[in-house]
Order: sequence, then C-alpha cells, then structure tokens
Amino acid sequence: MHSDTPALPEPGPARGAVAIISNRRGELLLHLRDDLPAIAWPAHWSLLGGGCDPGESPATAIVRELEEEAGLTGLHLIERGEITDHHGSGQIITFYSTRWDGDERTLPLSEGVKLQFFAPEHLDILTIPPFIRAGINRYPAARQS
Repeated sequence: MHSDTPALPEPGPARGAVAIISNRRGELLLHLRDDLPAIAWPAHWSLLGGGCDPGESPATAIVRELEEEAGLTGLHLIERGEITDHHGSGQIITFYSTRWDGDERTLPLSEGVKLQFFAPEHLDILTIPPFIRAGINRYPAARQS
C-alpha cells in the first residue's frame, strides 16, 4: 500500500546557545549555576545561555535566554561556531559573542547563584564545563568583540 503522507523528519540532536560576554577590560561574564542534581553541570561556572525550545533557532534562543536569565537585551551578538557537550547534555551548542560594559551586580539574575566578570587568567581555577572552557579557548577573538 502506498501512502501519500510525507514522512516526518527525524528529530535532530538537541541544540543550545551560549554567549561569551566580555567587557572593555577583557574580562568574561560567567554564571554560577545552581547546585541542583536535575540540571546539567550543577555548581559550575558557565556562560549565559540555554537550550533551544522546539522549532527555535540558536540565534533566537540566545536572545531569549539572555533576556530571561539576566535582563540583557539589545546586544550585538556574533555567531562564532559550535561545540558538542559530549560529557553532559549531548547538545550541540552554538557560541555567540558580544561586549557589555555594565555592572553585573545590577542584573536581575533569574537562574543560578550569581554573575561575575573574571579576568581570563583566573579562569583556570574555576570549575567550568569542558565544552564551555573549549569554546572560550577556541574563540579568543570573541573576547575582543
């Protein structure tokens, strides 16, 4: 029997997006994640961002996540590339970069414990997911955005 109904496309791998946000001093804005067993990378320092909603592009997701998590809007985001989180969620993560020179202590943090700018030379002592560390190291030009 022949069906005229087209097959639905197979769902692809889960996707997400994060932003490397630097300031004029070259520091990077990191987000201390909650220490909850149900989330990926609990109690780790990471970049702001998150997973794509169904049908949402990484470019749309990063704009939504920055606004939801920290009230950041109107940023000029530059796409840098992708890295897969092989040791955590398995998501393909698109990295973006931007510059923001505000005071992170004034941001309305809706998820996680805190936001803090760090000089690149201090990142080695922080607990950072491997794919996030790889993205920061792979896209150093992003820090000068």
